[in-house]
Amino acid sequence: MAMPERFDAIVIGTGQSGPALARDMAGRGMKVAILERHKVGGTCVNTGCIPTKSLVASARAAHVARRAHDFGVRIGGAVTVDMKAVKARMKEISGTSNSAVTRGLETTANVTLIRGHGTFAGPDTVTVNDRRLTAPKIFVNVGGRAERPDIEGLEDVPYLVNSTMLELDVLPRHLIVVGGSYIGLEFGQMYRRFGSEVTIVQRGPRLVPREDEDVAEAIREILEKERVQVKTGAECIAAERKGDGVAVRVGKGGVVEGSHVLIAAGRVPNTHDLGLDAAGVKTDDRGYIAVNDKLETNVPGVFALGDCNGRGAFTHTSYNDYEIVAANLFDGGSRKITDRIPAYALYIDPPLGRCGMTEKEARASGRKILVGKYFMENVGRAFERSETDGFMKVVVDAATERILGAALLGIEGDEVMHTLLDLMYADAPYTVVTRAMHVHPTVSEYLPSLFQSLE
Repeated sequence: MAMPERFDAIVIGTGQSGPALARDMAGRGMKVAILERHKVGGTCVNTGCIPTKSLVASARAAHVARRAHDFGVRIGGAVTVDMKAVKARMKEISGTSNSAVTRGLETTANVTLIRGHGTFAGPDTVTVNDRRLTAPKIFVNVGGRAERPDIEGLEDVPYLVNSTMLELDVLPRHLIVVGGSYIGLEFGQMYRRFGSEVTIVQRGPRLVPREDEDVAEAIREILEKERVQVKTGAECIAAERKGDGVAVRVGKGGVVEGSHVLIAAGRVPNTHDLGLDAAGVKTDDRGYIAVNDKLETNVPGVFALGDCNGRGAFTHTSYNDYEIVAANLFDGGSRKITDRIPAYALYIDPPLGRCGMTEKEARASGRKILVGKYFMENVGRAFERSETDGFMKVVVDAATERILGAALLGIEGDEVMHTLLDLMYADAPYTVVTRAMHVHPTVSEYLPSLFQSLE
């Protein structure tokens, strides 16, 4: 057997953290191989954030156009949506990002981009195509994919998941969304705005179960106001073809009929075909690669970054994984996953910005807490734009005056949330915000009012 090709590092997968780490290591003079079996850029660039938020933007444009009369703007004729044009715009934006990441890897000195499926042949050896590569450090960045739930007959129905939904260039007459969390809600609202009838079917008693009940209920109200049908406490137990569409059986005797069905019921890691056993790398019972606080697996020299490690399922957590690994390996740092504060956004319109603990989690922690809430209908910016849905909520430790968490559901909530998140990282009391002068008219200027409502 031929001797393996030697590198200083091997990166398997080109998601958010992999390319950044490869370029960083190459800039330090290391010889790096980075492997990709499908599209460079991973989920975010190709089937996640970038294409879906492009669709959200198109859906919002249609929504605002239909409301033009409310603002004194007259549009001659009905507002219609050209789905082929919408998807062409999405693909152009996503393709530009894909090309940029690809070009960056192909033109970086000391980086070798190899197209193919990499699998472990040992703790320091990877095979790809007909090549054997070896390196003292291997970084796994293979991401995840949509989970297929156990629904009778689903295999006989042409169902969609987030990735295949992006390829659909026709407007569904009636889209059934199975799953009432982040992916399902974003697709549900956007397709309602495109013109589809939409039914969201959620197994649990409420939408987005990770959030507090008042947040989940407000989200439901926002969707239902746009005539999205929401069915909670409705487990999908079977699916079958119905004419040229599909019928989903829900619980005992309930049936939802539609033209298309989108499965948005969770994600699973792409670790099943990596040959992890050959390297001795441990996974949990769902297939996520077990890592410690520094992203190290149980095998020395092997790291797992991004969605496949189960320590965060967002583009920003994946990139932060890269920052932690790079700081610790090359800059003498001692950064840890547990140093970061949970933060994310739900991109319905208006968006939800979330950071830190929920109110429920804060109460369960045993702390004495203060909770403040301020409704968007009292925010000047929201009132001026006639977009007053939602509210801002903050949870504070009564003893230390530190912010424990926040939920900002309303216009620009995803941006305003960073003001509070940065304050949390600075370990500063909430009173810093109340004493600051803010610009009018903005959403952020109402943060002092939010804190004044603490009780």
